[in-house]
Amino acid sequence: MTVIRGFHFFSFFLLLLLSSQISAQKTKVQLEQEKRDNLKKIAEAEKILLDTEFEKKATLGQLRAINQQISAREGLIGSLNGEIGLLNGEITDLSIVVSSLQSDLKNLKQEYAEMIYAAYKANKGFSKLTFLFSASTFNQLFMRLKYLEQYTESRKIQAELIEIVSQELDQQRNQVEIKRAEQEVLRNQQVAENQKLINLKSRQSRVIAQLSKKEKQLRKELQNRKSAIDRLDNLIAEIVRKEIERSKSLSTEAIAVEEEVSELFESMKNKLIWPVNTGFISSKFGQHPHPVVKGIMEDNPGVDIQTRQNSEIKSVFEGKVVTIAVVPGMNNAVIVQHGDYFTLYAKLKDVKVKRGQVLKKDDIIGSVYTDKDGVSELHFQVWKGRVKLNPEKWLTVK
Repeated sequence: MTVIRGFHFFSFFLLLLLSSQISAQKTKVQLEQEKRDNLKKIAEAEKILLDTEFEKKATLGQLRAINQQISAREGLIGSLNGEIGLLNGEITDLSIVVSSLQSDLKNLKQEYAEMIYAAYKANKGFSKLTFLFSASTFNQLFMRLKYLEQYTESRKIQAELIEIVSQELDQQRNQVEIKRAEQEVLRNQQVAENQKLINLKSRQSRVIAQLSKKEKQLRKELQNRKSAIDRLDNLIAEIVRKEIERSKSLSTEAIAVEEEVSELFESMKNKLIWPVNTGFISSKFGQHPHPVVKGIMEDNPGVDIQTRQNSEIKSVFEGKVVTIAVVPGMNNAVIVQHGDYFTLYAKLKDVKVKRGQVLKKDDIIGSVYTDKDGVSELHFQVWKGRVKLNPEKWLTVK
């Protein structure tokens, strides 16, 4: 009974370890995916940053690319911390199992020794044959034969258990060493990434200091941007007004078609493709503090996406081009209608579509404009009727 109880105890710990490792494996996969995503963001931001540095002067585009790198590197360090913590848990679990296996092995060996000694005492030192034929009756001979068979089987089982537990103990000890080696690699990565983060934050401080000396110029740029945004607002507001008036004269069938397009677009919330292949959101929707000028709030009716020079701008969903315009401060602008919804693409260097053209998702609208500071930035908006929506809640999460 002791052997069986010990074996069940051993099996229980193996099942416990297996279930915890399966659960941990899922978390590890998620952490590794986060790590890959952040490394991709870091690489993208570095390439975009290089595009802005040919002028050899501090710009908001540089600062935003550095901020993106800092954010992504902090995310990367968080993933590394998570993996290290996960390995700590796995090593602890494995150490418990190793300790239990050591205890089981010790008990099994002790029981095996006690079994042999007990058998020797019962046989009074006689050989098996002497033990059998010293029986006084046939019935006693038969009982002694059964006893020897059971004893031999028990010794065999006990020996097999000792071998199984010994092998499992070796395997678990190896696993502990493997996990510790993995942990050491991650700790070295963590140290390297922390140093890179320190260097980035130092670089960020230098750029902010340089930009702070240009406060007058930055305020002027802010005023010019506000004027350009106001012109865009007026443009799209007029388009929406005309489309609402036009819809009053539509046939029932045409209204049904537009309603279907609206429903399809609405179903794409958090699923719309990005209008550029690479890039990051450099200015978010709504009000937020200016990154350099203290006490100044920026109000963005859409999002700005900083990208690579000459990046192609794509339609995020099927729709009809309703306006192409040149807006001072925003270069070329294109508005695409999707039933009750509208998407606006501004700061284009060139336009490759025509008014009235029906677009499919992924169709090329034009290419991004690069300003004198080397910053390539798309201004993107989403509207429903007269209401401005947060584009980040519509685009797929990167």
